[in-house]
Amino acid sequence: MQEPELHDLSDDADYAASQQHGSASMMRSDSGKHSSSSEHDGAEVVYLKDNVTIHPTQFASERISGRLRLIKQGSSLFMTWIPYKGQNSNARLTERDRNLYTIRAVPLTEVRSIRRHTPALGWQYIIVVLSTGLAFPPLYFYNGGVKEFLATIKQHVLIVRSADDANVFLVNDFQNPLQRTLSSLELPRALSVASGQSTSVSVGETSSDENQERTSGDVYEGSISSSQYNERQRQRVHDPARDLSIQVLEKFSLVTKFARETTSQLFRDNHSNGYGAIERRSNNLSPIDYPQKASNDSNKVPDKSPVPPDSLEFDKVSLVWGKPRQAPLGSDEWKTFLDYEGRIMDSEALRKRIFYGGVEHELRKEVWPFLLGYHAYDSTEAEREYLRAVKKSEFETIKKQWQSISPEQAKRFTKFRERKGLIEKDVVRTDRSLSFYDGDDNPNVNLLRDILLTYSFYNFDLGYCQGMSDLLSPILFVMEDESDTFWCFVSLMERLGPNFNRDQNGMHSQLFAITKLVELLDIPLHNHFTQRDCLNYFFCFRWVLIQFKREFEFDKTMRLWEVLWAHYPSEHLHLYVCVAILKRHRSKIIGEQMDFDTLLKFINELSGHIDLDAVVRDAEALCICAGENGAACIPPGTPPSLPVDDYGLLLYPQQELDDVL
Repeated sequence: MQEPELHDLSDDADYAASQQHGSASMMRSDSGKHSSSSEHDGAEVVYLKDNVTIHPTQFASERISGRLRLIKQGSSLFMTWIPYKGQNSNARLTERDRNLYTIRAVPLTEVRSIRRHTPALGWQYIIVVLSTGLAFPPLYFYNGGVKEFLATIKQHVLIVRSADDANVFLVNDFQNPLQRTLSSLELPRALSVASGQSTSVSVGETSSDENQERTSGDVYEGSISSSQYNERQRQRVHDPARDLSIQVLEKFSLVTKFARETTSQLFRDNHSNGYGAIERRSNNLSPIDYPQKASNDSNKVPDKSPVPPDSLEFDKVSLVWGKPRQAPLGSDEWKTFLDYEGRIMDSEALRKRIFYGGVEHELRKEVWPFLLGYHAYDSTEAEREYLRAVKKSEFETIKKQWQSISPEQAKRFTKFRERKGLIEKDVVRTDRSLSFYDGDDNPNVNLLRDILLTYSFYNFDLGYCQGMSDLLSPILFVMEDESDTFWCFVSLMERLGPNFNRDQNGMHSQLFAITKLVELLDIPLHNHFTQRDCLNYFFCFRWVLIQFKREFEFDKTMRLWEVLWAHYPSEHLHLYVCVAILKRHRSKIIGEQMDFDTLLKFINELSGHIDLDAVVRDAEALCICAGENGAACIPPGTPPSLPVDDYGLLLYPQQELDDVL
């Protein structure tokens, strides 16, 4: 197959024109430089944009605006985003809220790609994806400036448009052109990402809040030093990503046959761009942080290390806040939630009941469609029967689309052949230990295949990705009906679909959120991950991607899923489950000084050995303990939320939109 040609931005008319704007932006920044800029090791601001905003929550009143800069020092280009202080700051936001999202001098060598979003309604925003595979929260440009931002970067580093996605721009992509379309994988190196003070690049804040607010005045927060950055690169002698190998890629990421052929080269090249771990300020502590601090001397790591105590006294906290589990919801109790026409009278009470006890298996076929959003809680039984009939007809229509493809057509339909082959390969390996899927020519395996093929035509852009069969299998096991299973799966993928996007933004946002939650809830554990270069949190990838499907026995997985689908006390409870599991094993992780390789192996070996009830109770306790600070750690649109582009205008009252626009 011919290699896809990757077009440079200079071939793009709007970007060619915008270079002039980028130059103008650079000139404006230069004209506003502080007179003492020569004292800052030759650092030069080449791009500056005010009112670039992060949305920590869905509420407009809690958004954080700041100043985005591109700073050039020598041959290196750095990006910073510093939130405003003083009179322009939202009074409800604390200093910790602002520091949580501050981006301090990230070198462009550590940026893998930049995704540009231009929704039909709302504002343009970008997502900067790092070489670790994680991404910073979306940066919203209320007053434009995205074109100029990209054009300025192009003047200083190599940036090209991805052949696979016109909205993805690859940074410093010197690899084989075939490999370039794999930008979506964003495979992790053992690098740290997060806001905070970097050991490699130091950008101190100005002493004056007033200076922080100036648009063209004091444009530096401090000086940039690259000596530690270069030294850190020389010191890196191993790349844990190499040891993930093809197995991790095939099982947990979006890897095509073409991707697997180039994985080895990707791993060989990955080690050249590392820049070291990030240290948090010692005084940047939340009310529930720990007084102890782990050692920052990574060169003196003993085989066994004293483990700082968990100041949350985790088991006691669970006993207080994590309520005991109850018996599953049964048929008689279920009927008490329904009125005479079959409507659910109190959906919140029902979800709370399911969270604490789950559902008896015989009742799941009736309850799961509500939890997944296929049936509305206020629908009558007659309305649901009518919907099922309509949806069954729609399902059959979609299914006939791929069934009608003749062998001759299939020869000329490469994408269909590839998807069909991948699905057929996966379904025969999915839950075959269950009698429901066991044996040759099992009709349920055929149903699994047919539903996944139909979904690949229903959502042709997303198609099929490895891991989807794991999510579908329990739904088919419960629903047993092909059409009902399909539409329940569609509803689930509306929320989990971003996990499988080629740019992996859904996964990036969740791993980023776990990073912030651990930092909030367990500083010693966070410090350990920082010292051991584990801040990419890729060891949680499987947990998040397929919702712990491989970590528990089949019946326990179904029980966990309905607890998560209840969206009580948080729709992102699965992230707190990740933190809870890590905290359950913090003594071993810290005591044995696990590095990335050891930790990944240890996490994989936990499969089948996790106490589900204890972890759910711990997750509830952590969620309550974290409160609003925990919610602020999770970027808007993080799965299983609906995508931001789909509901962006609902986030803000119309009068606030008018004020901004």
